[in-house]
Amino acid sequence: MSHTASNPLSILKTRLRTAAAAAALLLSTSAQAADLNALIWCDHADPALLQPFEEANGVKVNVKEFEGTGAGLAIVEQSQPGDWDVMVIDSIDVPRGVEKGLFEPLPEDKLPLADLFPQVKMDSSTVVGGKRYGITEKFGYNTIGYNKTKVDPADMQSMAALTGDKYKGKVAIYDYYLPVIGMAALAIGKKTADLTEADLPALKDELLKMKANAKLVGEVTASQTALATGEVDILVGGGEWVTAGLAKENPALDFSVPKEGAILWSQSLAMFKDSKNKDIALKFIQYIMSPEGQARLATSSCYWGMPANTKAALTDDQKKVLRFDEQPGFLARAQAYPAPNADLDKKMQDMWTEMLQAK
Repeated sequence: MSHTASNPLSILKTRLRTAAAAAALLLSTSAQAADLNALIWCDHADPALLQPFEEANGVKVNVKEFEGTGAGLAIVEQSQPGDWDVMVIDSIDVPRGVEKGLFEPLPEDKLPLADLFPQVKMDSSTVVGGKRYGITEKFGYNTIGYNKTKVDPADMQSMAALTGDKYKGKVAIYDYYLPVIGMAALAIGKKTADLTEADLPALKDELLKMKANAKLVGEVTASQTALATGEVDILVGGGEWVTAGLAKENPALDFSVPKEGAILWSQSLAMFKDSKNKDIALKFIQYIMSPEGQARLATSSCYWGMPANTKAALTDDQKKVLRFDEQPGFLARAQAYPAPNADLDKKMQDMWTEMLQAK
């Protein structure tokens, strides 16, 4: 035995090191057990958003991206209870998750509800049976995105410009039926919440007028790229989620909320009832809703959007790009996505298909 090994002080230090290593292993194992599994939209996959939370809490956030509530719920149905802890979901779809018995009520006293823009709390959707199951984290508008060096910004203050001759062939339409049908409804003076089958002929006429002016109707990447590259000058259905993220590369891109209004989109966070890590799940929701978390989410590398928290720690430049100070006026003119029943929804989709196929 060496002198060093037989030294009592050395033996004590070795034992302490061994104990410390065992404790560290235990901590590491428990942290591993408390990893957070999140079903998310792409804006939550940004390391700039996740790393501060992971480092502060000694956990790993495992994310799976999806697009659209239907796709998210399909993933849940194929999973085991407890596989997921939190989910990002369209605010208007929170009741669908509640009906399926998926979500846990959130403790309102531990969330910054008083700091949210009042119009985006969406209590009619996020609160079910008197209990809050979702909290709005980010929002924005399906509206008019445009290149302000190619079009007259004053024209973009009215939807009439979308169907007039001045910009014929300079328009792209975002290929998602609900928000663009909602914009068509606003253009003809209808409220999105009141749409019925009787409104379909007038809506179809308006959509066909938009289509006649359009160079293309494309999904999000194609329509966004068309505006960014100058193939078109106007994007119907676009908004800050398109132009804000591209503003650094192309400061000519902007968006308007015209006098007729815009279609409000809003995403919420919900916690799964079967989560095995509810404490860390709540901490994650609290972090995302904090001023720092809100600023990082709003300016995510995937897409920008307005933070729901009025105290979001955005820079002056970021606020300018998001038109932060204009939000009260925008929100006053905004209306929610149309929320048709199954029968009307099918008829709207059929109408949209007819518009796409029109020559």
